[in-house]
Amino acid sequence: MNVKIQESWKNALSHEFDKEYFIKLTDFVRSEYMSGNAVYPEPKNIFNAFNLCPLNEVKVVIIGQDPYHEPGQAHGLCFSVLPPTPYPPSLQNIYKEIETDLGRKSVTHGDLTHWARQGVLLLNSTLTVRAHAAASHAGRGWEEFTNAVIRAVSTRENIVYMLWGGYAQKKAAFVNPERNLILKSAHPSPLSAYRGFFGNRHFSRANEYLEKNGISPIEW
Repeated sequence: MNVKIQESWKNALSHEFDKEYFIKLTDFVRSEYMSGNAVYPEPKNIFNAFNLCPLNEVKVVIIGQDPYHEPGQAHGLCFSVLPPTPYPPSLQNIYKEIETDLGRKSVTHGDLTHWARQGVLLLNSTLTVRAHAAASHAGRGWEEFTNAVIRAVSTRENIVYMLWGGYAQKKAAFVNPERNLILKSAHPSPLSAYRGFFGNRHFSRANEYLEKNGISPIEW
């Protein structure tokens, strides 16, 4: 498997790689990719969120749950899909909220790489998944690893955490609310978007907070 992680993250998370849970996780994920079953994303994209957004450049953290599990979707950034894949429903709702919040349309494709390159860590709690089987790699150790990721980010301050839905909001336990901005709302899924995601104004609120702290805003 061709898996590499950006140097600043490698240094910050080095203590995780030798832990028993991570060794077991690595063995499991490797066996899944070698089993003949389709697994997403491609191995080279497992750490895409980290490779596009070094630790010292993180301004905003958005947390998803599972990678997309259908062909041509997952590429290592939560909520993001590569063209020409149609927008999944949650991403459609994210773009609707951006348009309402900021008074303009976002981009015309589903690839959120341009967010990552500006300092948005697009982190799924679980970084791999078997095709057509949501949460199939949950409970194998990824959650412990991504908890360590949030702890690494939390050593810095003036970070915006956008926590959509109960699953993501559990990660707030690792964040100091006095040194950062924690934004919580319902998940953008069609099942819950009308229960508080729409109208949350997280995108303008994030930029207001960043600018107030002398940090360049995100071009959503």
